[in-house]
Amino acid sequence: MALSRQHLAALVALCALAMARPAVGANVSITTCRSFCGNITVDYPFALRPGCGHAGFRDLLFCIDRVLMLHLPSGSYRVLDIDYAYRGLTLHDPAMSDCRAIDRSPGGRGNGFVVEPWRAPFLAPDPDNVFLLLGCRASSPLFQGFPDRHLPCRNVSGMGCGDYYGCPAWDDYYDGRRRPSGAAYGTAVPPECCAVSWGAIRSVNVSRLQCEGYSSAYSLAPVRAAEGAGGWAYGIRVAWQLPEANRGFCGACRATGGVCGHDEGSHADLCLCGDWNSTSNCDSSSDSARSSAAAPGTAAASLFLAVLVSGLSSLWWYGSIANM
Repeated sequence: MALSRQHLAALVALCALAMARPAVGANVSITTCRSFCGNITVDYPFALRPGCGHAGFRDLLFCIDRVLMLHLPSGSYRVLDIDYAYRGLTLHDPAMSDCRAIDRSPGGRGNGFVVEPWRAPFLAPDPDNVFLLLGCRASSPLFQGFPDRHLPCRNVSGMGCGDYYGCPAWDDYYDGRRRPSGAAYGTAVPPECCAVSWGAIRSVNVSRLQCEGYSSAYSLAPVRAAEGAGGWAYGIRVAWQLPEANRGFCGACRATGGVCGHDEGSHADLCLCGDWNSTSNCDSSSDSARSSAAAPGTAAASLFLAVLVSGLSSLWWYGSIANM
């Protein structure tokens, strides 16, 4: 009987321990998705880490030896600046012509600009960015079979081929030979230069357009005519945009201490809340997340308690038999 009482006392103590609920600690620091590459800050909607940023900009930016690069089907570009206030990126293509040097070849020189169809709603060259296509053939899709009509060629935000022909780069390129005139598209058929906006052709594929090269310039302020093409800013100015619904989601996520990101599988928006993620914000899902985290421990405690109660009942029964 004494042994049975000792066992009963031990079981009661273990039962009390099993019933005690351990504290659930969840103070896990949130890993930020903001990062830096050289002197450029990479923040939402862009990111360098998987799952960070908006899904429309995934697999887009890469930091290589402290140089930020943007990769598209048309090629890789160096990112010179990210303007978060005005939602713009400034890109540089080293094979692109400018006012100081003309870079052309029969097979086409330079990346141009081609974006994936699924990414097109999020990323496109700025409307004030002009593409100057050089040395395009008469059979180019640009001219629709009518090289003398120059259908798509026109000035963009005050920038066009007429001013571009005034650049000293043309003197070096022709090296004493007759160079294009200052007329808008010259006298050649097809024209030596054709200025187009992104909206006119939606894809600047230099080789597919049967051109020998290209230049690109953008305007952030009214172009001063006195400076001509020498005063243009050369490069590709790209604008980005997000779906309207995403603005409310990301604002609510940040307001509750979360970081905006996306699911790597479904590409849906996610609010990153430390060691768990939410499809809305960190407040609305915190209770359910903690309950889910505590569920395995609760289930194990319940099973252990059932075993102890069964043993307790058995010993009580054997003790009763011994006393009879």
